[in-house]
Amino acid sequence: MITLLVLWGVTLLAVALTAWRAGPLIRPLLDPSSPQAGRQGSAGKRWVGVFEAVGLHKKLLRKPLSGVLHAMIFASFLVLSTAIIQAFGTGLFPGFSLDFIGGDTWIALLQDVFAVIMLCGVALAAWHRHVLRPKRFEGSNNRDATLIYVLILAIVSSMLGEAGFAVMGGAPDEWRPVSSMIARGFLAFGLSEEPGKAIFYWLHIAAILGFLIYIPRSKHRHMFLAAPNIYFRSLLPRGRSPSPVEGRDVPGVQIFADFDWKQKLDLLSCTECGRCQDACPAYAAGLPLSPKTLITDLRDAMSDSACVHEPIIGNIIAPETLWACTTCSACMEACPVEIEHLPKIIDLRRTLVEDGTVSDGLQDAFTNLTNKGNSMGQPPRQRARWTKGLPFKIKDARKESVDVLWFVGDYASFDPRAQETTRRVAQLLHTAGVDFGILYEAEQNSGNDVRRAGEEGLFDILAQSNIDALAAADFNSIVTTDPHSLNALRNEYGHFGSSYDIQHYTTFLVGLLEAGKLKAAPLPNAGKATYHDPCYLGRYNGEFDAPRRLIAEAGFQLHDMPRCRENSFCCGAGGGRIWQDDDGVTERPSENRIREALTLGDVSTFVTSCPKDKVMYSAAVDALNVSDRIAVYDIADLLEVTAPDTQDSPLTTRADATA
Repeated sequence: MITLLVLWGVTLLAVALTAWRAGPLIRPLLDPSSPQAGRQGSAGKRWVGVFEAVGLHKKLLRKPLSGVLHAMIFASFLVLSTAIIQAFGTGLFPGFSLDFIGGDTWIALLQDVFAVIMLCGVALAAWHRHVLRPKRFEGSNNRDATLIYVLILAIVSSMLGEAGFAVMGGAPDEWRPVSSMIARGFLAFGLSEEPGKAIFYWLHIAAILGFLIYIPRSKHRHMFLAAPNIYFRSLLPRGRSPSPVEGRDVPGVQIFADFDWKQKLDLLSCTECGRCQDACPAYAAGLPLSPKTLITDLRDAMSDSACVHEPIIGNIIAPETLWACTTCSACMEACPVEIEHLPKIIDLRRTLVEDGTVSDGLQDAFTNLTNKGNSMGQPPRQRARWTKGLPFKIKDARKESVDVLWFVGDYASFDPRAQETTRRVAQLLHTAGVDFGILYEAEQNSGNDVRRAGEEGLFDILAQSNIDALAAADFNSIVTTDPHSLNALRNEYGHFGSSYDIQHYTTFLVGLLEAGKLKAAPLPNAGKATYHDPCYLGRYNGEFDAPRRLIAEAGFQLHDMPRCRENSFCCGAGGGRIWQDDDGVTERPSENRIREALTLGDVSTFVTSCPKDKVMYSAAVDALNVSDRIAVYDIADLLEVTAPDTQDSPLTTRADATA
């Protein structure tokens, strides 16, 4: 009876302490002044996401060692939870047993086997963290992780010890091979069953309750929060930025109450695994941004009563940290618990813009965009100057109907390094007999990076101007050479209720080839090429295959870089970074990427499909002085095609185009 009362007492005390420690974390989630998150609906899709992330470890296994050891620990935790149920069930409720579902048979066997798997998983985790020490663990709480390893070791070893003494006392041993071995060891040392079993039982209880009390303030609370955080993830297109909260004087976030409950749940769910940090181009460049520490700094401040009502920017997060982000979304792609870093950064940037805390380069770009509709400050009438020299006239879609409207974009229109490719695309479309036109000076910057830089008002102006120009034109579909414009028109203009049938030019060209309107002539001895997946084409809009198909059609053998497709490494230009200086940069992301391509050894052609990428990577090759080893081309520069129903000479080859 005394044992029963003591167990009830310590259990209730532990639950009370756990609730007390969790209180400061839970209260911000329940703040009635916070906006609603709107994460209801699509339950089936949400549960599938939970199953893939938690059950199948889909993202975790992208890093095989950490994924496998986590799977070992996770699966063992599920199985060994039956032992925890048995320990407290038999102690708190006399007569409790799991024998009716196999507690002393197959469940006992699984407990023995997975206890060993758990110990192996924890040993691997400790070796991984303290011996291999991946760079992504920098800034993580290693002491917290180590303490969890010790608590898990205590829980599992005490469970095995108790089971070993139970076998000594006559419990069935045919289903407990590990416990039976331990029992023989105890016998060899002359230990007796009666006090030993009780000691290990109470050690087991103490370790479990200690673990329970510790968890709320540990990063390992993700074992309870990860699944809900994944379930309530955003199901909107990744390319759509969060809309400002209606009725708020300032469009961004100033204090924690301005975050909705899901954004706060994100902060509590972080595992500090550092996968986001490992993928971040700003962090790799030496800039003051780690997506991981951004989240953990916000998390720690949110639970601090002295910080929760203070302005976030300046007190918790520095402005330069926010301006370092390229908005490439690699952090969100890498996160195994679906933390949404970018919406927080964009919302905080909106507050910076409202306060006028922007760099000179960014302010100059905003001024040019406001006055000229492009970040270069060029007169609008110069937007179509690149068309001069073409042997044909491109239709003015403002004045005559066209089948395809080409939204060209700023860099494709104005930058001399990109104009060559723009003319090349025009020739490809003309050769295929496409009825296309452009908006000439009626086109303005799409606003994609303006919105991500936090200038919501300017984004509205640019977007509405383009929407009005498109509404006045007569066309069936849109094509663009600029992934940033693709994302804005496809995803961001839905903010205004506008929807367009829009394709990237690589997808469109593949369609022309498949329809027989173009015929590719592979370059002889083209050799090997590598391809850079632009963030806003690949990770944001899911187009990976069309560019690769065109590279193959051009006669090249593709050799992907280690970081490719969804895991592609950003060029460093997005989110307004291209308009800012390089203060503090130790190595530009574009140079990092060219170095990665050079490690392939036998690749001399670096292929892009974004005007900004061609500009960034051409500059990187020059900066690294490796033009004798690798050259940068847009896909359009590589294609040698003819119209199938003519005997005309093919378009200029890559060599001609770069002469």
